[in-house]
Amino acid sequence: MAFTAELTYRSLGPLFYQTVAPTPVSEPAWLLFNEALAAELQWPEEARQTPLGLGYFSGNQLAPWMQPTALAYTGHQFGSLAPRLGDGRALLLTEVLSQNGQRFDVQLKGAGPTPFSRRGDGRAALGPVLREYLLSEWMAAVGVRTSRALAAVTTGEAIYRDTQVPGAVLTRVAASHIRIGTFQYASIHGTASDVKALADYVIARHYPQLATEAEPYLALLRAIAAAQADLIAHWMSLGFVHGVMNTDNMTVSGETIDYGPCAFIDSFNPNACFSSIDTQGRYAYRNQPPIAQWNLARLAESLLVLLDADEQQAIAKAMTVLNDFPAMYQTARLQRFAAKLGLQSPLESDLPLIDDLLNVLAEQQIDFTLFFRELSRAAATPGAAARALFAEDAAFDAWHQRWLNRLAANPINPAELSQQLLQANPAFIPRNYRIEQIIESALNGDLAPAKAFVKASQTPFVDDEYWAALPPADFCDYRTFCGT
Repeated sequence: MAFTAELTYRSLGPLFYQTVAPTPVSEPAWLLFNEALAAELQWPEEARQTPLGLGYFSGNQLAPWMQPTALAYTGHQFGSLAPRLGDGRALLLTEVLSQNGQRFDVQLKGAGPTPFSRRGDGRAALGPVLREYLLSEWMAAVGVRTSRALAAVTTGEAIYRDTQVPGAVLTRVAASHIRIGTFQYASIHGTASDVKALADYVIARHYPQLATEAEPYLALLRAIAAAQADLIAHWMSLGFVHGVMNTDNMTVSGETIDYGPCAFIDSFNPNACFSSIDTQGRYAYRNQPPIAQWNLARLAESLLVLLDADEQQAIAKAMTVLNDFPAMYQTARLQRFAAKLGLQSPLESDLPLIDDLLNVLAEQQIDFTLFFRELSRAAATPGAAARALFAEDAAFDAWHQRWLNRLAANPINPAELSQQLLQANPAFIPRNYRIEQIIESALNGDLAPAKAFVKASQTPFVDDEYWAALPPADFCDYRTFCGT
C-alpha cells in the first residue's frame, strides 16, 4: 500500500475545527524519532530523521498534503463545564493509513497559539514532551491502547511556566483525536444534524460493524462504554493514574491520550493522586472507574437527540448503558487481573481474591509492580518469591494459600505458569523517579538516558535491573504538572 495522507475529519464542516498554520521556531533540533512507527505509518523516507522531517516535526515547514487544523471541543474540567476549549497548542496535520490500512491522525503538540489558546502561548516544554513520548511508547509496548509518539524536537526557544524552560514539539499519532468533549461541543454549539454527522463519522471510522444495527447510536454509546471499561481496567492493572480525566481528555476510540500529570504507583495506595491541581483527589487511582462512568453520562447527554424522538425514552435507553457500565468494568477488570494471577477461565467469584490481595498490598505498602513480577518467578511453590516482600507475612500466607487452591482448579506445570505470568506482568514501569532523572539529563543536554529507556521499553517483559530498581527512600510526595 502506498503512502496515503488526507484529512477526512474536515468533512464534518467548520463547526468542528479552525484552520491554523503552525508558528515557526528558531532553531529546531532532534530529541527522539520513532523509526519503527514511521515505517508502520509508511511515512515518507525523505521526511523521517532528515532536515525535511525536522522542518515538518517542528512546524517550520508543511507538505502539500498537510492541512493544519485545530480541533474544537468542549470539556468538563474537574466537573465544571468549559463550553469552548479546543486545541490550544495542538494542530492536526493529516491522517495517514498504516501498512494494514488503519487510519491514524498525525498531530503536532506545542506548535503555537490557535483561536482556542485562551491567552496561552501554544507551546510545550521539553519535560512534558519527553514524558509523553516515553510513557506512551511504554504503554503501547505492554498492549495498552494509546496515542503514540512519532517524533520529539526542541525549538531552540525558551518558554515560561514557573520558570524559564526549553520549548519542544511532540508529534503525536492516534487512531483519532475525537473526544467525549467533541460530542459535547456539537451538542452545545451545533444542531442535531451536527451531532448525527459526528456520530456517523465515528461509527464509520471506529465502529463500522454498528452501521447495520437497528439502533446504531445506542449501540455506539455501548461500544464506547465497553472500550472505556477495558481501557480503565488495563490502567488499573498496571497501577497507572491518568491524572486528568476531563471529558476533553477521553477519546471515543478508547485510547489513552494526553499524558499530562500522569504517573505510576510505586507502593500500592488506592488513593494515589499525583496531579498538583487535583487537590480533591477527583482523579485518584480508585476513582478512575466511576469517573469514566460520569464522563460517559456526559456523552449520553450529547447523544440523547439521536437515541429517541421522545426525550424520556432517550434517557431510559441511555440509562441501560450507563447502568451496565459497572458490570462492564468489573468483567474487564477480572480479565486483566486474572491474567496477572494466572487464573484460567476466570469467574466472578475470583474478584474477592483479587480485592483481598490489593488490600494486603495497600496495608503493607508493597510495591505494586515488584509484587506481581516476584509472584511470577519460577519456584517449586508458585509465588513463593513474593513472600520476602512482606514484613508481616501472615496475611500474605493466608492469601497465597487461597491463590494456590484456586490454581489447583485448573492444574498447570509451575514452570509453564511462571512463563505465562512473566508475560503478563511487566518487568518494569516508567518509574516516576527515573522519568524525572531522564528529563533532568535532557535539560542538561544528555539524551542518552531517554534513548536507553526507549530501547528498554521495546521489551518491557524482559528483566532489567536498572529500570526495575525501586525509588530511593527520600523520593516521596511526588507531584506532577500538566505542562501548560
